Amino acid sequence: MTDYVLESRCCGKKFRDGDWELDCPNKDGAALIFVQYAKKQLEVKEYLPGLYKFSDWLPICRTLEGSGAPVTYKSVGLAKELGLTNLYVTFNGYWPEKGAFMMTGAFKECEAYAVCARINQNSDKIMVVASAGNTARAFARVCSENKIPLLLCIPADCVDAMWSAQPLNPCVKVIATESGSDYFDAIYLSNIICQMEQFYPEGGAKNVARRDGMGTTVLSAVTTIGRIPDYYFQAVGSGTGAIAAWEANKRFIVDGRYGKNLMKLMVSQNIPFTPMYDAWKKGSRNLLPVEDETARRQVGEICAKVLSNRKPPYAVKGGLFDALTETGGDILVATNEETLSAMEVFQRLEGCDIEPAAGVATASLIKAVEEGRIAKDAVIMLNITGGGIGRFKKEHKLVYTQPDYIFRLDADPEFVKKTVSGLFA
Repeated sequence: MTDYVLESRCCGKKFRDGDWELDCPNKDGAALIFVQYAKKQLEVKEYLPGLYKFSDWLPICRTLEGSGAPVTYKSVGLAKELGLTNLYVTFNGYWPEKGAFMMTGAFKECEAYAVCARINQNSDKIMVVASAGNTARAFARVCSENKIPLLLCIPADCVDAMWSAQPLNPCVKVIATESGSDYFDAIYLSNIICQMEQFYPEGGAKNVARRDGMGTTVLSAVTTIGRIPDYYFQAVGSGTGAIAAWEANKRFIVDGRYGKNLMKLMVSQNIPFTPMYDAWKKGSRNLLPVEDETARRQVGEICAKVLSNRKPPYAVKGGLFDALTETGGDILVATNEETLSAMEVFQRLEGCDIEPAAGVATASLIKAVEEGRIAKDAVIMLNITGGGIGRFKKEHKLVYTQPDYIFRLDADPEFVKKTVSGLFA
């Protein structure tokens, strides 16, 4: 098992990871906890499979079969188009020629393989994960192949994201909130279910394994480039990946071999659903109030559906607001049209299809360069959070999983509990 302790961002208390800890024992829930690893210099263990080569900085007690790792390479086509001399792409997805074998096509696999390998005293219970699509697909694969009981809560309109190359093991069940609902509604449903003794929450951004699994994108980039980048570009729904990048960056500063700088976090959202952008531009630590129906309508209009978290870890101590402030970063935006154009540009110049969220990040990079915000010789990390799915679908016969039950938004909580319990009877 990796040697580490947990620490609170709020009170500084250090404690052992004994029982699926998601919060500080002092109950300062307004702060994220994070990991302090005993090993301060990262050793990349190429003899371990997939993601686990970064096990020094993952809070895990085992390895699981089937993981892929982020792959970083120096861009030629897109870099030339933008006049950049040090653009690096960290690719998460399916691109065999690059050595990328994430079979669900997105960096959510980094989260799932780290979370499911973490020490867990709830092994006799059922893990609950809420998702807008990609996370659900990743956890479904990992839990199905490793026979880990799992309940997924998704919005019904995201059911097309529930594909796989193999049928899911019966230990994985899927429920949904009715059409027209969004990720926040799926989270609400998951919270009802976690009130029952036999279920426990995966934890989302609070789960240190999820964040440090995401942080392997930065571990890949820094160890490939040989230094900490100047800029980090990624689209965000919750901002958890950017928080993870910030945390990994600070570990490399302690490591001492890759530089002392903090990457400027340049994160982006998809217009018109831009709650964190709106708050950031107002200088507000707290998100601005938005009516539920307005938010659902905005989510329905964006092409990057996975970027639809209405309650992201933005204001919490150690959350995205703090990460952006400390790194001198910024939040950018991209329209659907700019996103689709950037997706086409990436495929034409780099040679692989990418997902809309990655298109949002790419569009934001293009605009930042065109506006003169980025020096041409800056070392830039572009986190492509999902790609190669179009190719994967052509090369594999897919199985689509339908929800075991779809709940109305006004469903009685006791009915929800009784129905879900029956799925695992």
